[in-house]
Amino acid sequence: MNYLVALTGGIGSGKSTVANAFAALGVTVVDADIIARQVVEPGTPALAEIARHFGDGILQPDGSLHRARLRERIFAAPDEKQWLNALLHPLIQQETQRQIQQATSPYVLWVVPLLIENGLQARADRVLVIDVDRETQLARTTARDGVSRQQAENILAAQVSREQRLACADDVIDNRGDPSTIEPRVAALHQHYLQLAAAAQQD
Repeated sequence: MNYLVALTGGIGSGKSTVANAFAALGVTVVDADIIARQVVEPGTPALAEIARHFGDGILQPDGSLHRARLRERIFAAPDEKQWLNALLHPLIQQETQRQIQQATSPYVLWVVPLLIENGLQARADRVLVIDVDRETQLARTTARDGVSRQQAENILAAQVSREQRLACADDVIDNRGDPSTIEPRVAALHQHYLQLAAAAQQD
């Protein structure tokens, strides 16, 4: 089994920036968000199931999933969210395992925004948390996603607290400052993870 480093962080923390820096060093990146989008692409059985359950109004004119509408529906009804999770989580899990097993780099970076929320941290050999303060999260999220501050606060409220996330961390990248500090920090962690992965192979 490949050595697995889970990367997580709250919304607006800069997970993608850090993941891209690892990818640039030749590390296989398995991103839960990307997989979650892939399993509901037009033509997939999961999307057909969602349309059957919620009605065709949940689809865009081009046949793709209307994410904003689906989000509204599941935020308003917890049992609908449960139904959706029961459908998608096993599919996401299956595809994640497939990608991890096919990885050729000495270790795999597994990007999971809701790692702690879903209690998945025990599956990783190491947990890397991308940390920023709440104000930075709100500012970045409203700017990037074009949502109101209130919506950004609602999203934050649904995630575990910064303290809970940091309590699960083996490594932390503080991403509040200058983006140019990310690459050297990632390069140092990369060397560290290569050593840990090599040591794990010896065991």
